[in-house]
Order: sequence, then structure tokens, then C-alpha cells
Amino acid sequence: MTHPKCSIIIRSFNEAKHIGKLLKGIELQTTRSEIEVIVVDSGSTDDTVKIARDFGARIVTIRPEEFSFGRALNIGCREARGEYLLLASAHVYPLYTDWVEKMLLPFKNQKVALVYGRQVGNEQTKYSEHQLFKKWFPTVSSYEQSIPFCNNANAAVRRSLWEEQPYDEQLTGLEDLAWATMIQDKGHTIAYEAYAPIVHVHEETPSRIKNRYRREAIALKSIRPEEKFSFWSFIRLTNSNIWSDAVHAVHDKKFLSEIGSIIMFRTLQFWGTYLGYNRKEKPDETLRMRMYYPNEFRRMLFKRREEESQLGFGERINYSELDY
Repeated sequence: MTHPKCSIIIRSFNEAKHIGKLLKGIELQTTRSEIEVIVVDSGSTDDTVKIARDFGARIVTIRPEEFSFGRALNIGCREARGEYLLLASAHVYPLYTDWVEKMLLPFKNQKVALVYGRQVGNEQTKYSEHQLFKKWFPTVSSYEQSIPFCNNANAAVRRSLWEEQPYDEQLTGLEDLAWATMIQDKGHTIAYEAYAPIVHVHEETPSRIKNRYRREAIALKSIRPEEKFSFWSFIRLTNSNIWSDAVHAVHDKKFLSEIGSIIMFRTLQFWGTYLGYNRKEKPDETLRMRMYYPNEFRRMLFKRREEESQLGFGERINYSELDY
């Protein structure tokens, strides 16, 4: 395609287990003829690149030591030809065949710069992560969000505005929040679309959970230097969130099976946040590699106005019957 309407940009690293499901979901979209797919791979050693090529995706490779979330996105965006840039993690997959269509719909409002869609978990998702998804990604859309929250695991931006304002390549995470904050400050609008859901698969070890929140805290401290997170904050938020999750687990009749996971997840979430906020030095390349590739490092050296949407969902994708 010379002029696709939408370019889907996927960041990947050793995602052979998941990326086929995402690419199959894209293949079944109602707007498939208007889509190009670009995979930015940062040194996968499994079959990620082969699977992506088999689905006809365009592959862009970068060295692991070059990687940051913002840099990988900028590289993919520069390769893209679409009017809209849809950003997706390699370990997500759409639930419905009109995912892309619904993600692009709010752009009919010329003020909208960014659309992000709903995220849900699956049977592998930890109980506390399910609670986070419910809190951050409600079932009601908001087409004029007053806060800069968004998430690039399922988000789309206008290409013309990305060209004016690329992603910050120095941040260790939260490049989406930084971009949204600046674009809102320029008078543009952020929209949340509840009817464009994806499943976000997190299969993290305890150390990866801590690392994720540590990395994001370092980034948030860079974006908002005035923010503080004390040891008392760690104690207070850990205990209050464990209590909240436990109450929900009792209601769901899952308390005994989930309480261990709840304690582990919430403790590591806020311990990682505490460590990130209270790190004095800026992360050097060694630390950056540890944060991005923790298991492979040695080997590799709102005031929110919610509006009821009249959209509804499209056709559900039955992945159990597909070969991907």
C-alpha cells in the first residue's frame, strides 16, 4: 500500500509466544485493506521475526543497546506511511474484528490527537492486575478526557502531530504519558474508547513486576520532578491496595486462591515504585539494559468527563479456532 490509512507499529523482543495471535487478529480486522503493519524488533533470539514476516509485516530491527520505548516507537513511526499511527505491544491481541475501526473513530473530531483503548486481562493475569485494568480502563468511553493518562499498549495518534512532537527517547518508560501531557498543553484532546478492547498478557516473574514499576517511577520522576514517594507512601499504598484487592477477592469467592498473589504483586509494585522514585543518579546504559532486558542482560551484554457511547462491539474473534 502506498497510502494506508493506518500504520500499526508493534515493538517486540522475544514475543514468539504471543505475536502470532496479535497479527492474526489484525488480519481479521474490518479495515484490513487500509492497514500496514510494522514490527520494530530489538534483537529477538526466538521466532518472533519469522512469525511476523510470515504474516507479511514489515520488519525494522534495532540493536538492544539502542532500545528505549520512545526510540523504538520513533523508528517505527518514521517508517510508517499511514495517516494514523496505531501503537500496540507484541503481547496484546484484539477481542473484536472492528478494533482498528473503533480506535480511529474518535479522530473524526479534529481536536483529538490521541485515542487509547480499553485493556483487559486473561486467565493468566494476576488478580491485582485485573483490578488495575478495571480502574484504569473503565467500560465507559470518554471522548474529551481532562487528564493526560493513556497507554501505548493500545493507542493511536495522528501522524502529523507525531511529526511535530516525537516521543521522548531518554525516558525509561511512560513515554506515552509525557507525549500526552505535552500534546494536551498545546490544546489538543485525548479520547478513551472503551469499545476497542485488547487483551494485555502479562506473564511476569516477581522480579519483572518490581522492575516494571521501578522503571516507570524513574520515568515519572523525570517527567514530574516535584513528585515524591516516601517509605511511608510505600507502606500506606501497599497495605491499602492489598486490603482493597482482598475485599474484592472475597466478593469474587477467590480469597484463598489469590491472597498470596495479591500480597506479592502489590508489595513489589510499590517497592519498585519506591526504589525508582528514590534513585539519585540518572540511569546509565548498564542500568537501562537491566531495566529493559532483565533476564537476558548477562548473555547480551481526570477531572474525567465520561460519555455513554452508542457504539457497541463488533464481531468477537474466536482465537481457539484459528491457526496462528
